[in-house]
Amino acid sequence: MAGAIASRMSFSSLKRKQPKTFTVRIVTMDAEMEFNCEMKWKGKDLFDLVCRTLGLRETWFFGLQYTIKDTVAWLKMDKKVLDHDVSKEEPVTFHFLAKFYPENAEEELVQEITQHLFFLQVKKQILDEKIYCPPEASVLLASYAVQAKYGDYDPSVHKRGFLAQEELLPKRVINLYQMTPEMWEERITAWYAEHRGRARDEAEMEYLKIAQDLEMYGVNYFTIRNKKGTELLLGVDALGLHIYDPENRLTPKISFPWNEIRNISYSDKEFTIKPLDKKIDVFKFNSSKLRVNKLILQLCIGNHDLFMRRRKADSLEVQQMKAQAREEKARKQMERQRLAREKQMREEAERTRDELERRLLQMKEEATMANEALMRSEETADLLAEKAQITEEEAKLLAQKAAEAEQEMQRIKATAIRTEEEKRLMEQKVLEAKVLALKMAEESERRAKEADQLKQDLQEAREAERRAKQKLLEITTKPAYPPMNPLPAPLPPDMASFNLVGDSLSFDFKDTDMKRLSMEIEKEKYGVPGSLGPHVGSLSLTPGRFALSLPTGPSQHSCLSLPAAPPLWASLVAQTVKNPPAAQETWVRSLGREDPLATHSSILAWGIPWKEEPGGLQSTGSQRLGHD
Repeated sequence: MAGAIASRMSFSSLKRKQPKTFTVRIVTMDAEMEFNCEMKWKGKDLFDLVCRTLGLRETWFFGLQYTIKDTVAWLKMDKKVLDHDVSKEEPVTFHFLAKFYPENAEEELVQEITQHLFFLQVKKQILDEKIYCPPEASVLLASYAVQAKYGDYDPSVHKRGFLAQEELLPKRVINLYQMTPEMWEERITAWYAEHRGRARDEAEMEYLKIAQDLEMYGVNYFTIRNKKGTELLLGVDALGLHIYDPENRLTPKISFPWNEIRNISYSDKEFTIKPLDKKIDVFKFNSSKLRVNKLILQLCIGNHDLFMRRRKADSLEVQQMKAQAREEKARKQMERQRLAREKQMREEAERTRDELERRLLQMKEEATMANEALMRSEETADLLAEKAQITEEEAKLLAQKAAEAEQEMQRIKATAIRTEEEKRLMEQKVLEAKVLALKMAEESERRAKEADQLKQDLQEAREAERRAKQKLLEITTKPAYPPMNPLPAPLPPDMASFNLVGDSLSFDFKDTDMKRLSMEIEKEKYGVPGSLGPHVGSLSLTPGRFALSLPTGPSQHSCLSLPAAPPLWASLVAQTVKNPPAAQETWVRSLGREDPLATHSSILAWGIPWKEEPGGLQSTGSQRLGHD
């Protein structure tokens, strides 16, 4: 018996030690919370604890959601928490979400926390594409979301790339256009910059005001089938019930406003909607699960109650909340204005400070420049002093140079006087040179005329030579003179050009001597003053036939100079033919005294009468040939 009592005591102690609480995790849109709940707590107890923790008074919009076999369910307020079909593993997780949506967010959402929770939930639904949003509206909503998170746009803070990690647009919108993240950021930032001055709650309210006009905003969709088995969609929102085509969730095929619905009920999987107008047929449909019908009914009851409440006067609690909200909004507005003024004053103070700092820096720079200028002035003064000293020395040097220059000037003046005399002498010499040049020009002209005369004489000599040749030919054709000796003496060397062949006399003249004579005449014309030259160098007629050589320079035996007359040999030959006695004298005078015997032999060979005397050879003309 004692053992039985002990066993009962141990059992009761174990029973007392068993935990009377369990852990619940509440997940909101921006936070997570954990609570210890009593085992006997109902759904309302847990829901009120969460609302008190959040400071939420508009509790009728929200609920605690959980998932049962891929089906969404809401915690019932009048049922114990653990009696729900939830996981018994701790912590038990619930999501604190908006269950019902307002018709007009600006009028119905009073508290800032309520607005914030709705903003976060609607934003997530848009990004998850549970609510369709056009691209233009998506960019605008993204700009309000950025304003709510970052405040006013500041280019110095919000630089390029500050939205790179933010999820602001639905993927469908991003994929719809071929735009880079930088381009999307640029468009969002352009709108964001225009929202300057809006507080966070104002930006969130603007977001909700745009979002509530979207067709899928606040609508809960369920898959149903009508009596014919056609698959449809049932939409439940704040305005009523809507029937959609599965391919079009934007435009309903049939709508049942709450004020036109008389009764809603379900039996097992069949759901019935009875319109208020009895003429309209009752709409019946089947859902996939009984749990879905229960959920549809809960949403219908809650939305219908809120629909009716909106059309009644506000309760005392709502009026108090709105009054407090207005006061809070006014207080915040004043606070924002005060902050704006302080911000403006701070900006002005910062601008003033910047201006003063700029002026201070400018004054420092000016002071530095003044010090540098002072130092430069001192250096300049020292340099000027040195320059003054150098200038004095230069002045002394200049004075000395001036004296030297004066002396040089006197010397130059004296030199100028001498130069003037020299100039006058030079001018006189120039005049004399000019006169001399004129004389030389006249002399040159005179000599040119003489040369022309010599050419004319040369032509006449050639003509006489031609006549002599002709006459000589005539003589050779006549009988020769009888020789004075039986054998003619040999011709002298200088007479070797006269050849007697048989009964004929051959006497050839070549033009070579004539050409040489012409060249000498030209030389006299252009280079040799006076006559053709002191003496004729040589005069020859065809070596081997008939030649006469005259000495080129003066000697004791030379007495022949070239006159301006016909050629010598031609004259001698012609005279010999015409008057032999007179020709002897001419031969003797002309041929010279160097070789009288040769001359005599030549004369005899020509058949000229010749007389020899003791003192020398003498022609019949009584001229004596001998050595002088």
